[in-house]
Amino acid sequence: MSLRRRSPKQSPLNKKSSIPIRLLIRIGRWLGKDTLSSRRLGPDTAGKRTRLTRPALPRTETVLLLLSSFLLFSCSQTTSAVTPQVITVYSTSAAQPWLPPLYECAGTSAVLSRVDDPSAAEIVLRLGEPAFLNSPAFQIDTEDILIVAQRQSPVQNLTLDEARRLFAGEGDPSVQVWVYAEGEDVQDMFDRVVMEGRKATPSARLAVNPEHMAEVLVNEANALGILPRRWKAGDAREVFLVATVPVLAITDSEPQGVIQELLACLQK
Repeated sequence: MSLRRRSPKQSPLNKKSSIPIRLLIRIGRWLGKDTLSSRRLGPDTAGKRTRLTRPALPRTETVLLLLSSFLLFSCSQTTSAVTPQVITVYSTSAAQPWLPPLYECAGTSAVLSRVDDPSAAEIVLRLGEPAFLNSPAFQIDTEDILIVAQRQSPVQNLTLDEARRLFAGEGDPSVQVWVYAEGEDVQDMFDRVVMEGRKATPSARLAVNPEHMAEVLVNEANALGILPRRWKAGDAREVFLVATVPVLAITDSEPQGVIQELLACLQK
């Protein structure tokens, strides 16, 4: 499903923005007339007796005070900020590179609050489609899942069967394979494509996240592990392309309003 960003509506406050200006012009004209009449009613030098009129300054100050108060109130009305909507977000470790674009799309229209439980999130970011999906899902990008070895590793480019045998513990015993915990999105994709229902060897070591895996694959010559392409670092070497999978934004319900705009922005 593709989303289109809705064009922003014109603020109703813009219709009122000219009212203080019109009022300022009218008061300015009235104030000018008052000043002119005060001058005409100045000291009477035609007669013998000098007649002084009431000074116009107090009236002018009163008008200016009222005018400034009104303009201050009008400005506070037109510049009042709208409270941004809070959107809860969960991201798998592998999908974290797509968080900065999401924050950029949010701008000032939404406040993103990250949660640790995907069931409590309004938007979930992950790699690949889960085995069971009963919520709206929107593809925002694609990502390659790789088998990676350190640059000096004896492991060269692998076939699918060779990769399966290595991770099942049937290959070169000097090779130390690394995997993720069961349920991680990257591990799920790897198990479906490479292992095809088989379990990884019990001697496989566990990486807590792609950042940890990338560090191991840079520093340990005999290590062989699974990495999303965006997490590959240093002199680590790709030896097998497992799959190219969609990067998904999954929502807890049909997206509307700010959430719909966020997804449309991510899909650009």
